[in-house]
Amino acid sequence: MSHLANAIRFLSMDAIQKANSGHPGAPMGMAEMAEVLWTRYLKHDPAHPDFYDRDRFVLSNGHASMLLYSLLHLTGYDVSIEDLKQFRQFKSKTPGHPEYGYTAGVETTTGPLGQGFANAVGMALAEKILAEEFNRDNLNIVNHHTYVFVGDGCLMEGVSHEAASLAGTLGLGKLIVLYDDNHISIDGDTKGWFDENVAQRFTAYGWQVIENIDGHNTDAIAQALDDAKNDNTRPTLICCRTVIGQGAATKAGTHKVHGAPLGNDEIEATRKALNWNYAPFEIPADIYQQWNAREKGAKTYQQWQDLFTQYKEKYPQQAAEFIRRMNNSLPENFDQHIQNAIKTCCDKKENIATRKASQNSISVLAEVLPELIGGSADLTPSNLTDWKNSVSIKKHTGGNYVHYGVREFGMAAMINGMTLHKGVRPFGATFLMFSEYARNALRMAALMKINPIFVFTHDSIGLGEDGPTHQPVEQIATLRQIPNMKVWRPCDTVESLQAWADAVESSHTPSCLIFSRQNLPFIERNSQQLSDIKRGGYVISPQDNPQAIIIATGSEVELALKAQAQLANENIAVSVVSMPCTNIFDKQDNEYQAKVLPRNLPKIAVEAGISDYWRKYVGLDGKVIGIDTFGESAPADELFKHFGFTVDNIVAEVKNLL
Repeated sequence: MSHLANAIRFLSMDAIQKANSGHPGAPMGMAEMAEVLWTRYLKHDPAHPDFYDRDRFVLSNGHASMLLYSLLHLTGYDVSIEDLKQFRQFKSKTPGHPEYGYTAGVETTTGPLGQGFANAVGMALAEKILAEEFNRDNLNIVNHHTYVFVGDGCLMEGVSHEAASLAGTLGLGKLIVLYDDNHISIDGDTKGWFDENVAQRFTAYGWQVIENIDGHNTDAIAQALDDAKNDNTRPTLICCRTVIGQGAATKAGTHKVHGAPLGNDEIEATRKALNWNYAPFEIPADIYQQWNAREKGAKTYQQWQDLFTQYKEKYPQQAAEFIRRMNNSLPENFDQHIQNAIKTCCDKKENIATRKASQNSISVLAEVLPELIGGSADLTPSNLTDWKNSVSIKKHTGGNYVHYGVREFGMAAMINGMTLHKGVRPFGATFLMFSEYARNALRMAALMKINPIFVFTHDSIGLGEDGPTHQPVEQIATLRQIPNMKVWRPCDTVESLQAWADAVESSHTPSCLIFSRQNLPFIERNSQQLSDIKRGGYVISPQDNPQAIIIATGSEVELALKAQAQLANENIAVSVVSMPCTNIFDKQDNEYQAKVLPRNLPKIAVEAGISDYWRKYVGLDGKVIGIDTFGESAPADELFKHFGFTVDNIVAEVKNLL
């Protein structure tokens, strides 16, 4: 075992022991894999961790975080020995699992197994798209690899199957995955629950598979990486046979090293066994020198800068566009473009389903956002997520539309990876009900404070005959409760366009855009109301001296307005509030919130979803017309009547409230 790899082992052992918490087995078992990749192959610059054409490295088995933190420290990133000593401590740069935004050099938040793998597939796809679009005349300004470390757990998770299948189909040849094949998980030897032939599985996906590599033999690992890089037509899986906790005096190869500190006695015995005669957290100067990547990184960075200077001289317009996209900046004319589109919406007065209004909005955005990358989980004709100039991405060609197949979780995790890569602005769609399959990737986007867009159509019992398996009830409310998530449920064409504009403008918040299957009427608004849509909630139809407030979203706004008119005929004045995005409304100042929802007036909320969510707006004395059971299979009109979503029922409940 080399001293370079042992530096990773002992930093990992010491930090985990000091924290009295962590996972030493994987960092120790993958130390040689990391040594070879980071010292011989990885294109990066510690002084410029966000350099555009760097290779991306993803530690999918994020519990091995001390491997990554050790690498960042040793190669010269802004991770000090004191940071390593603060492993797993409050607000440190070295949290228990790698977290995007906390530590320079961490490309994505990993921990939920398999998602880092799927993120990496998204990163490799973004590289393919950008390379196809921007590279010219051997001036390949986009030309990097995505490397991933995965363990047995990652490959057990279903999301890895989804993403690996699509990666092979799309021929993502610059994706290289090193599999830490140690056959140990928390419960012990995996033979009893994970005994499939992984190599054959990935071969069937269309990958190049390099088998039976000794994961502790640096020359064998290097040869495998050379072979992987020589085939740019297929993604590559390198199966590295390793020993979990390699080097540990008595616990190597057992599940005892997976998720607990080794203990002082075991660490001391390991120091003797590996002839590591240094104190905890002490690394000899010569080993630091061999690991340090700053000089090499500076040359790599400058080479790309020189290349980009040539590119800019020859293709100034494309160069400026590339920089804009990689910086996640919007075009200068974006705001005016949206305002013009809103005016057109108001002039057309279309009575269409909001899923169709969404498609129209996508077309508007695509006119000024060439970075927009659409996609659907095999529901394009239902989600309406393609547009006139959308081009399907294929194995040998780029484009701007991804057919994800029936892979909702993989799609969402890949979109996160594409967003993290930067340069593209991805969105993906499915039915709202199947947001459940993608749920953890949505949560990860919110946790990472990134801005992918998730489109969900068929938003309620309004999809009718498909029945309760496809009718969402609790989904809208639970999506709203994800911290740092924006959830829009617009009621017509104008709100749909504003929802899309807000999602695109968001920089640190993902968005869920929820659209109807059924047609909804266009609603007239004055200029102030048009402006107030972006505040999440507003009075869409005021009354003088109202006696009550009706709050509604999506398709239920139409019912609220009709109920308002019927009540007015009976000399009962109510105002109607449209609340397309509660997450944004909740961040408005108290004065605005009180203006929209006066404290002294009784309130009733109407939404075809669970009722409890709306109690914070209507109070215990208010009323919610919602659904607290599952749906039924029947025509939509019949279901709305059965569940009380009728004008007459709203009118009756308002009267009861008064």
